[in-house]
Amino acid sequence: MSSTTVALTGATADPSRSAAGSSPWAAGTSPWAAGAWGRVPVLRAVQGLASILHAAFIFFACFAFSDASPYDLVAIPTIVLWLALGIRLHRGAMPLVLLLLAYLASIGIALLPYLNEPLSVSWTVQLAYLVVTCIFFAMLYADDTRARIEVALKAYTASCVLSAALGIVGYLQLLGIEDLFYKYGRASGTFQDPNVFGSFLTLGALYLIHGLLSGSTRRPLLSLASLVVVMAGIFLSFSRGSWGGTVVAVVVMVGALYATSRSRALRRRIVTLGLVTVGFGAVALAGLLSIDSVAQTFQTRAAVTQDYDEGETGRFGNQIRGMGMLLEEPFGFGPLRWRQIFNLEPHNSYIGSFANGGWVAGTVFIALVAATTFVGVRLMLRPSPYRAYAQIVFPALLMFFLQALQIDVEKWRHVYMMLGMIWALEAARLHAAGLPLISPLISPLTGPFRGGIAGHPSVAVPAGTDGGREVGGGGERTVSGAKVRP
Repeated sequence: MSSTTVALTGATADPSRSAAGSSPWAAGTSPWAAGAWGRVPVLRAVQGLASILHAAFIFFACFAFSDASPYDLVAIPTIVLWLALGIRLHRGAMPLVLLLLAYLASIGIALLPYLNEPLSVSWTVQLAYLVVTCIFFAMLYADDTRARIEVALKAYTASCVLSAALGIVGYLQLLGIEDLFYKYGRASGTFQDPNVFGSFLTLGALYLIHGLLSGSTRRPLLSLASLVVVMAGIFLSFSRGSWGGTVVAVVVMVGALYATSRSRALRRRIVTLGLVTVGFGAVALAGLLSIDSVAQTFQTRAAVTQDYDEGETGRFGNQIRGMGMLLEEPFGFGPLRWRQIFNLEPHNSYIGSFANGGWVAGTVFIALVAATTFVGVRLMLRPSPYRAYAQIVFPALLMFFLQALQIDVEKWRHVYMMLGMIWALEAARLHAAGLPLISPLISPLTGPFRGGIAGHPSVAVPAGTDGGREVGGGGERTVSGAKVRP
């Protein structure tokens, strides 16, 4: 065994290499060459650092005061370190990779005539960076899936609670600092735009709701308090897209959870808690609307259209004129050049894809949405140890796909994270189906995985056993020590 192997594995040196009771110094060799590194768990330390960076990477997603954020500073060392630790790209994620590369290539071709325009070039570079992060997430969560996604969802939810709390503080102007965590009369938290702020919080709300409904949360009171804060943040963002999207996402998640559960007790719990939540929500909404300033902003924002939407030069007028022009532009207008033509963003990611990268980019973007929707729905409904996670992540991602009809989401960091998660879940499912046994769900840092979604009724993994992944379909079975119920 080489000294390098000893250092990484933590194994001790072969005692036969030196006489009994003799020192490595007496033999004229270095103590490190004799196996002293074996007492230092180097690989364990590196894995610990990688896990910390992973959690920080996800948590910092909420800091979006500017184009550059702590999220981006942590991204490079996190990606490089995990690649060094050997994460792999599984075949199940290849459709995502191919579609993203095709989309990015078409944007790059459309950029060629405008290489002298700094905004177009920087926008394309940022897009390429986001594509890299998406592929990274698809690789990272495809192995040791439950443990890693559980950490990610916890870190993401913590960032949602922090950002929502700051948004509430800003809206109430408790700090007395104008425009801090508060913009345009709306809570914005740690974001530049209240619309992005409200939508960002949805995944955190879904994780908390899922834990409360399924009974998998270990601290229901803390989860409930956190959910109240997050939902208040969504409401005070006064974002129509966030309101509607959150409602749709919650309905999809609860519907999938109810439809896939064979436990009558769980179904009764879902119905009971659902009715109680609606009741309390209605009372809370009535209380908030009794405040004049809140009621006035709510009335203004609840309108179907705003002033900037209407007219020939409004959002919808520009979209109609732009689509006609794009029929004659197979390579589009070029990255970020819609605003130069219409003095306004397209506020529609589907139209924006055709405008930024031409017919190919627009078609690929639609194909990516369609393929991810197909995969996400199948993951939510098909029995597997990953179904509970899909029921949380995909409804949030579906919300962004719907919001893409009325806002530009192609530069939102967290959308690429969720996109990578869904395809990682698909890759893990396919990988499990192709192998009778795969790596147990035991983290080298935390030991046997317990708690979180692992306690969900559809995936019961007894403590002290190796985790497992389902192979095939049908009724309840045990795979690598894990009981899997459809």
